[in-house]
Amino acid sequence: QLVESGGGEVQAGGSLRLSCAASGRTFSIYTMGWFRQAPGKEREFVAAIRYRGSSTNYADSVKGRFTISRDNAKNTVYLQMNSLKPEDTAVYYCAARTSPFSSIYDPTYYNYWGQGTQVTVSS
Repeated sequence: QLVESGGGEVQAGGSLRLSCAASGRTFSIYTMGWFRQAPGKEREFVAAIRYRGSSTNYADSVKGRFTISRDNAKNTVYLQMNSLKPEDTAVYYCAARTSPFSSIYDPTYYNYWGQGTQVTVSS
């Protein structure tokens, strides 16, 4: 089970930190990712982190502004979002995948999803 928190409304240039707490079969998780979906658009990759290791990946649109991190002791993954822009407005989803062989960028390869948290950036 994945539970997100930390969404909200912020002005452009502001910051938010999203959290994703995992429970249950966490030993099977290989990668944790964040995706987002704006109204009328497809769900898109934002960032991913190896659940055991240091490897991270980011979408070009968020590089240098967003940072993904994790605290394995708390089974929690974070997404620190700085310099937010109105185009970052979306529902943000936490996801977990158990296979090391599938694409980290494709949401269809993730096995577990959180309920989503709304992020709204006003201009």
